[in-house]
Amino acid sequence: MTRTPPDRDGDLEGGVREGHPNRELWDPRPRGLRAAIRHRWQNVGMVLFNSIGTFIPSHFIRQGMLRLWGASIGRDSSILRGTTVLGISNLVIGNNTTIGFRCVLDARRSVVIGDNVVIASDVHLIGGGHDINSPEFAAWSVPVRIEDYVWLAVRSTVVAAKIGRGAVVAACALVLEDVPALAVVGGVPAKRLSTRDGNALQYSVNYRPFLQ
Repeated sequence: MTRTPPDRDGDLEGGVREGHPNRELWDPRPRGLRAAIRHRWQNVGMVLFNSIGTFIPSHFIRQGMLRLWGASIGRDSSILRGTTVLGISNLVIGNNTTIGFRCVLDARRSVVIGDNVVIASDVHLIGGGHDINSPEFAAWSVPVRIEDYVWLAVRSTVVAAKIGRGAVVAACALVLEDVPALAVVGGVPAKRLSTRDGNALQYSVNYRPFLQ
């Protein structure tokens, strides 16, 4: 599955600039009237969804709100109650994917999640941070990519990384760099523990519990 969110870098003051080691310096301020209006509209969506919509016990309503503000969500996917989404218009979710309770999806740069992905409860996907040695405390950010058949176990955190097809991230792990396809990683920071059998990637995830 290959999906990408709309390219909005041109709406940012200064755009995306190379310079931070292994990262991209990022200035999220809108540039121009149209960009400022769109930025305000997106903020309205984030406030409404994260304070009200995410707690409504209806998959249809929750996903409808996210789609209204520009998210792309495939068929038979679910996002359970209490999940926080930042940068809704930059969120792309494939088919037959489930995201658990109280997750954080920081898509302000972009989060792209593939098909048949299982993201357990309290998982955080974080797309950036700050350069602590910068006099301006400069922000940096990279897109987060979660490929097909990935399993992110409960309370794991992915910071500015790509998780390859079929990889597994153990519970409470902290991922700070890209994870290869089929790798099983765990720990803080996450290290490779084993390799998954690629022949196992034949299932279809379809989990939409009633009123959850």
